[in-house]
Amino acid sequence: MSVVTLLTLTLLAAMFRSSSAHQASSSIGPQGEASNGGAADPAFPWSHLRLPSYIVPVHYELRLHPNLTELRLSGSVRVQVEVKNDTNWVVLHSKALNISNAMLLDHSMAALSEQVLPVLHHPGHEQVAVFSPRVLSSGHTYFLHLQFGAELTEGFYGFYKSSYKTGAGETRVLASTHFEPTSARKAFPCFDEPSFKANYTVTIRRSPEHIALSNMPIKTVRLNEDLMEDHFATSVKMSTYLVAFVICDFRSVSATTSSGVKVSIYAAPEKLHQTHYALEVAVKTLDFYEKYFNINYPLPKQDLIAIPDFESGAMENWGLTTYRETSLLYDPRSSSAQDKLWVTMVIAHELAHQWFGNLVTMVWWNDIWLNEGFARYMEYIAVEATYPELHVEEYLLNVCFAAVGRDSLNSSRPISSAAENPTQIREMFDTVSYDKGACVLHMLRHFLTDEVFQSGIVRYLRKFSYGNAQNQDLWDSLANRISLQGNSATTTGEHLNLTAMMNTWTLQKGVPLVTVTREGSRLLLKQERFLKAVLPSDPVWATYLWHIPLTFKTSSSRTVHRHLMVTKTGERQVSSPTDWVKVNTDMAGYYLVHYEGRGWDQLTQLLRENHTALSYHDRTHLIHNAFQLIVTGKLSMGRALDLIGYLPSETHTVPLLEGLGFLGAYYRMLEKTAEHDVTQKLRTYILRFFGDVIDRQTWEDKGSVTERHLRSEVISLACDLGHAPCLRQANQRFADWLHSEGKLSLPADLTETIYSVGAQDERGWEFLLHAYTASPSETHKHKILSAMGSSRDKNKLLEMALEGEVIRNQDLSTLVYLVARNPHGQQLAWAFFKKNWGFLVQKFQLSSFCIRSLMVGTTAWFSSAEELSDMRSFFQSIEEQASQLRATQVALDNVQKNVLWMEMNLGPLRDWLNRHIH
Repeated sequence: MSVVTLLTLTLLAAMFRSSSAHQASSSIGPQGEASNGGAADPAFPWSHLRLPSYIVPVHYELRLHPNLTELRLSGSVRVQVEVKNDTNWVVLHSKALNISNAMLLDHSMAALSEQVLPVLHHPGHEQVAVFSPRVLSSGHTYFLHLQFGAELTEGFYGFYKSSYKTGAGETRVLASTHFEPTSARKAFPCFDEPSFKANYTVTIRRSPEHIALSNMPIKTVRLNEDLMEDHFATSVKMSTYLVAFVICDFRSVSATTSSGVKVSIYAAPEKLHQTHYALEVAVKTLDFYEKYFNINYPLPKQDLIAIPDFESGAMENWGLTTYRETSLLYDPRSSSAQDKLWVTMVIAHELAHQWFGNLVTMVWWNDIWLNEGFARYMEYIAVEATYPELHVEEYLLNVCFAAVGRDSLNSSRPISSAAENPTQIREMFDTVSYDKGACVLHMLRHFLTDEVFQSGIVRYLRKFSYGNAQNQDLWDSLANRISLQGNSATTTGEHLNLTAMMNTWTLQKGVPLVTVTREGSRLLLKQERFLKAVLPSDPVWATYLWHIPLTFKTSSSRTVHRHLMVTKTGERQVSSPTDWVKVNTDMAGYYLVHYEGRGWDQLTQLLRENHTALSYHDRTHLIHNAFQLIVTGKLSMGRALDLIGYLPSETHTVPLLEGLGFLGAYYRMLEKTAEHDVTQKLRTYILRFFGDVIDRQTWEDKGSVTERHLRSEVISLACDLGHAPCLRQANQRFADWLHSEGKLSLPADLTETIYSVGAQDERGWEFLLHAYTASPSETHKHKILSAMGSSRDKNKLLEMALEGEVIRNQDLSTLVYLVARNPHGQQLAWAFFKKNWGFLVQKFQLSSFCIRSLMVGTTAWFSSAEELSDMRSFFQSIEEQASQLRATQVALDNVQKNVLWMEMNLGPLRDWLNRHIH
């Protein structure tokens, strides 16, 4: 035993011998309010952020009494622990909890001491330590009993307060939890790390006018006229961040899956009619996952509940998934086709987590992609199987394009990245974990074949059920299935070291660019990292190598050729004669492609003469690649615009929207600049070039989901560009809606566009504000908010969002982004963000999704050196906080990319437009 340990034990023994009346607030008191000013107690026995591994929780008996009138929580927890090494300490997590009593008991429930045990605090690490005067012996079981109290918090994490208003204007209060990643410690003292899985027995006291929900089924006892006690069955073994409870007055609709699982959708009583679609989706999706994974859902029930105040989209708590209202509720009268798709996808995502994340959990947060990447990808597999009419496969390309956008900045990170403190951990919930994770899995599935991929992940889920896993465990499970089937298990048939291959995708950042050069029948290949806003001479370009599952097809064969490229350069043979080569077939691979020599010209000619020779995936991929490459100077603006010259004859939604998306983004970036001639000519070009596409659109909710999506986007862009027929139609419909005092039914897919046009005058804006306050649908309210954010009077709107009364705080980041998207609102949104930085961080937590989206979103359209300089100055003024966030550099890199785009492409764009617009 070290000298330091002996001194510490001597000090604690002295503390223990003192009477309980001599307790100081630094030993038992509110977290962070110790007499030493919030610093760790000098005798605190543990110096690491992560808890010691020699005390392992087995079972929590948690008793809670939330008071929704006083907004306070009182409770107790008795944790059964197993001791791996002799110790006098139990160190666990606690944040903002007032621990009033601590006891340790042996396996027979006998107290180890008759006196109250000292509790030390380390606020910086969000930890407490309980001292035992008797050694806790290795191999033995003990019980830690803690009594505590806390306030129901005002934010969106821990056990927090929410509220809603009835149609009669009465405010109803509820309380809900959101613990992921590190906020269970704000609701009860616990071992708040994902590998400390345990069982939970929860008891909640409440008033009779409320109901209580938790992870497991319930039995209720009436204690007296004013108090009910709900006893929830003991849970399966799970991580702390998946524990959940809600106290509310909601109502529900229910159904049963084919295997007997009871599924219920909960919402505020007046919104119950919006729950039926979610119930249908949840039942069908659970049935699908049970068959796909060949593992039954392990709980007897699955509740889904719409929480009025919710920062993220949803949370996968086992057996009680919580949702923002827009992610769960669907009103056929006001919800668009895209709203319906969103609800379907979010439910599929959260239910996928019941296996990926809940049944099998990552060992630590550095591998959160094993949860989120899989759930994101399984959304598409599940919805494509259960709702084929939604054509969800068409949207996976956008997921991968979003990942490329982030990954092509130097501020990106590896999928698996170090994350130790809560700020770093929260930042792991980003585009890289979700979208890149999903796209790498998509590539792997196509490489290994569907059968091997599915059987491999089933093996992974079975082997690590109720436990924890890391990257290597997934690769081993998949490699096992490959070895059983030989080389035929991969699409190339080549020898495969799966770990070596996948480490190149998960342990290094970035996206590869494959450059293709044709020399006769030889196809010369070269790989490098694709970076925007960094010069090609930068040394970071030379240090990356991926194992790329390469695919290509040619004009001379329908065969998809496959090759695993594991070197910087390579060579393949193609048949001769061959008019064209298209690499990365259907964009199944996560990499970009550049064609040297005449490669781009040949593909441009192909699209012009016979675009259906390529799949819509390939056509969309070509458009995306071309416009990515112009940022780096590898492809000229003119050649990229020539490539999309075929689009007036394009009949598929996805390539059309990809081309329109780039042109619309350029217009939006140019609109706020002094380059009026280029802006006006680009506007003229878009309206003229896509005139037939615009004219084909009708103002009604008819057609497939993809047709309705195209209609919504095209009409929105046309009105944004001031297209006279579009504005006339929108103004007339808005006037009719006003005349009916909001009772007229508008086409749901076009409501936002109609409102946006109508919001430009004061009368329309004021009526929309009234409609916003009166609407029972959060989805409808979002459309109104988006429209008002596009108006010229935005100051009032931002102030209302800050107050949080009319516009909920959860919608603040969305509103600020909507204002920033408007060229007349960019500087206003940025000024608002700077002015209210302190309030925003206090309200939403540093590194929360809201703060990160505000930091990147308010500056997304900046494109001048002056704006970039202003950003740097502000971030320097908040350096202590900004330096902790990867999002700071993401925002700067994004604007640096825009500045570079303007420098390199403004002139060429002007020249090209001058040649094509007369």
